Amino acid sequence: MSAFEEAAALLPPALRRRAEELPEPVRMGAEEIRLRAGRLPTVVFEGEERPLPGGAPVTARELELTVEIATQASTHAALDRVRQGYFTVRGGHRLGLCGTVRAEEGEVRTLRTLSSLNIRVARAVPGCGTEAARALTEGGRLRSAILLAPPGGGKTTLLRDLIRLLSDGGYRVGLADERGEVAALWNGMPQFDVGARTDVLDGCPKARGLMMLLRGITPQILACDEITDPADWAALEQCANCGAALLATAHAGSLEDLSRRPLYRDMLARRLFDCAVYIDRTRTPACRMEALPC
Repeated sequence: MSAFEEAAALLPPALRRRAEELPEPVRMGAEEIRLRAGRLPTVVFEGEERPLPGGAPVTARELELTVEIATQASTHAALDRVRQGYFTVRGGHRLGLCGTVRAEEGEVRTLRTLSSLNIRVARAVPGCGTEAARALTEGGRLRSAILLAPPGGGKTTLLRDLIRLLSDGGYRVGLADERGEVAALWNGMPQFDVGARTDVLDGCPKARGLMMLLRGITPQILACDEITDPADWAALEQCANCGAALLATAHAGSLEDLSRRPLYRDMLARRLFDCAVYIDRTRTPACRMEALPC
């Protein structure tokens, strides 16, 4: 089953059939399936939204059924577990949710009703990290890298392939996979190939997970996705001080973009990473590397 077929299997039958009618190139390259109540369902392909075949708009009940299918629970029970606005489901696909929030003391407790859903299709692209992996190990020295791209730009896909290549190249890798999108563990088995020497901690907050991996499995490389919190940076700094190389991702289109944000300016000042890898799918090659000031 292809990645798109796995993601489309989360849809109610009528919507699933419409998704299956898309041309094969669109199915093979689709990045997201978007459902909005009262609007036509769409698929994101090459950065643009295209309507699914058929003219019927999405109903509120279809949104609820999608959540029930994806989580194998009633809508009420599933939404009661939402804290960050998404679920990661089998295969590493992410179900993003929007609607009416119930908050208490400034904290999101649940979503009362749904207004839209976004299924982000997770897929591996073996080989996309080959050049970056070669550069990170050139001369026998293992370098730490932060991977940069705008949202949906391919950071997780590149991180996954780098982990696979470095792990199969002989390095012990510890992966703090908080959202389950990189390795997509299912019954203890990664659904994506992350290499023969990779140990995965799934579902644990990144800061705690990184420290557990550091103390428990003596990794040569520690990896995590989407660093956004000061606690994560503090954990990365401790790991770097203990001799582990780092792989992490951040939302940014350039180093200049990254350095405008206080959290990342502090990271750059602490020199946790040797280089930045930028992803720009409009260029060939799509990845370019820049050494960070030492």
